[in-house]
Amino acid sequence: MRRPRTQLAAVIVASLALPVTPALAAQAAGCADPSVSLTVEERRAAGPVPQEILRRSGFDTAGSRFARALCRADSYRQARDVVTGHGQRLWQRAVERAQGRGPAGGDLSRADDRPLYWARLEMTAALRQWQPGFALPEARRAELHDRLERGSRGQDAVDFPGGRENGPRRVLVTGFDPFTLDRDIRISNPSGATALALDGTVLRTAAGPVRIETAMFPVRWADFTRGTVERALRPHLPQVDLFATVSQGRPGQFDIERFNGAWRGASADNDGVSAPGPTPVPGGEPPQWTVTTLPHQAVTSTPTGRFPVRDNTQVVEVPAGADQAVTRPGGPTEGSTARQGGGGDYLSNEIAYRATLLRDRLGLDIPGGHVHTPVLEFGAGNEDPGTGRITDPEFLRNRQDIIDQVRSIIRVAAEQDAVPDRRVP
Repeated sequence: MRRPRTQLAAVIVASLALPVTPALAAQAAGCADPSVSLTVEERRAAGPVPQEILRRSGFDTAGSRFARALCRADSYRQARDVVTGHGQRLWQRAVERAQGRGPAGGDLSRADDRPLYWARLEMTAALRQWQPGFALPEARRAELHDRLERGSRGQDAVDFPGGRENGPRRVLVTGFDPFTLDRDIRISNPSGATALALDGTVLRTAAGPVRIETAMFPVRWADFTRGTVERALRPHLPQVDLFATVSQGRPGQFDIERFNGAWRGASADNDGVSAPGPTPVPGGEPPQWTVTTLPHQAVTSTPTGRFPVRDNTQVVEVPAGADQAVTRPGGPTEGSTARQGGGGDYLSNEIAYRATLLRDRLGLDIPGGHVHTPVLEFGAGNEDPGTGRITDPEFLRNRQDIIDQVRSIIRVAAEQDAVPDRRVP
């Protein structure tokens, strides 16, 4: 996930005038307080493009069903059950749709990750404005939001059945929500589509079967600061044979990001929030750099699809004893301070940094690191977000080719035995 090129201020102001979503309209009188402010992300969900995506996928009723069930809850325990059940079912439904099970619900491609994103936002907006008939401290409302986020992102559904010694090899893959939505509200994230397509699937490889489990993450600095990555991955990294965090990167190519830096740039996230500075991680002074242990040489030298795959070693650093940042094509130098990892200074670099730092702190000798996909592009003549369609044949082909190539990259990586050296040069 490369940093966005635009800021959000003008669109944030405009979004305040958007109508309420059908989910909010479905809440019974006296059950919701429309004066409660929604987030920037939640306000976008009422727009015509998100509503078209929901309608053409059959996900347009998920938010309203959730809102009505929430209004019927007359205790915290009942509300917790509603939030947990609806969140988990939303994830399961998105996975099943992406993998061809159950009704399509509309003419939108089954591989589309956008219905999950916009339906979740309708649900979080309904939860935010919900006014129960019992006392609900803000801390408990926050717990409900957390349950909804985790359940609808598959974070609490990661499950590797069977014994590790006799079962298939285990691979954990993560994806992201769509982002840069104020540049183009129609945008999809191929890493999220990949997560839906691969969750719970088994690959046949030269090294034997490989079981893949996936989860999704938000494009929000605050969630990362609260430790959402570590909490979601810590229980599972000791159980897996390989992990890959995946996000959208540059046009026309894949990148295996060799080095990850402990630095956040100034770009705003999906909520319009910027948080520049050192990456905030607990547990003492963190290293400035972490290193991929994905088998980058094997992956970049093996044909995996129509897009080239690059071993990216470039970083931006402040050298030891200096005060100005410089670009280093071959990786960081000893004692330097990070300003950009190979994946930049946005949330893709941060998830790569956090996941590989967690790997190292847990003392795990497993392959793991970040894969940047090509940018998912619309076809010629459909580039204008103001007049363009939400899908077209080239868009569908590009997304499917990216999903298939990520699957091939994982297959190649899982077939390798050696773990590359993780030392920073």
